[in-house]
Amino acid sequence: MGCRVLICDDQALVRAGFRKLLEAEPGIEVVGEAADGEQAVALAQRRAPHVVLMDLRMPRLDGIEATRQILARATDPPKVLVLTTFRLDEYVYESLRAGASGFLLKDAPPEDLIEAINVVARGDALLDPSITRDVIEGYVRSGTGAMADPDALSELTPREREVLLNVARGQSNTEIAGGLVISEATVKTHVGNLLMKLRCRDRVQLVIAAYESGLVRTGDR
Repeated sequence: MGCRVLICDDQALVRAGFRKLLEAEPGIEVVGEAADGEQAVALAQRRAPHVVLMDLRMPRLDGIEATRQILARATDPPKVLVLTTFRLDEYVYESLRAGASGFLLKDAPPEDLIEAINVVARGDALLDPSITRDVIEGYVRSGTGAMADPDALSELTPREREVLLNVARGQSNTEIAGGLVISEATVKTHVGNLLMKLRCRDRVQLVIAAYESGLVRTGDR
């Protein structure tokens, strides 16, 4: 089954360019275009895409709230891939907190967009760890990010805290397993427990939770 993609951008030329690119790619089907956030939410419900390409600055309903509503209303939520002009953009940070699976610069090469769609559709990690940290650290440090409750970590076991710390540092499951001398299967179990206990959708939100709760400080490596 191909990957169903919904394109959300208020500029018709941008939507047309993305559609032309994606329709030429085997295995990707464009199931709709939305010119504003309200259309994005409605089309996501009707067309059931696997991946939503979401521009953040749209009329009627911005991309952050559209992302939040799309993920809340779907029984099988799509992955939201945020498109932005600026890497260190407050809207990117807020969209990640809202549940987006990652972000991509609009001027990225076409092959990067295709790869990003395929990666998030598989449910794999998308963001380069250093970029993730840059975005999250920038807004935690500035005080604009809403800080998570430090007590959210109280339910975690010592081992789960270690795994979360390493996830926040951008380590893969293989790297975490090697560093803690445990199996990758055990790491996956711990990550699953972390997602459940901290009510996070994916690893990106685990990184945010680690920073906002104070487990990881800005500048840590």
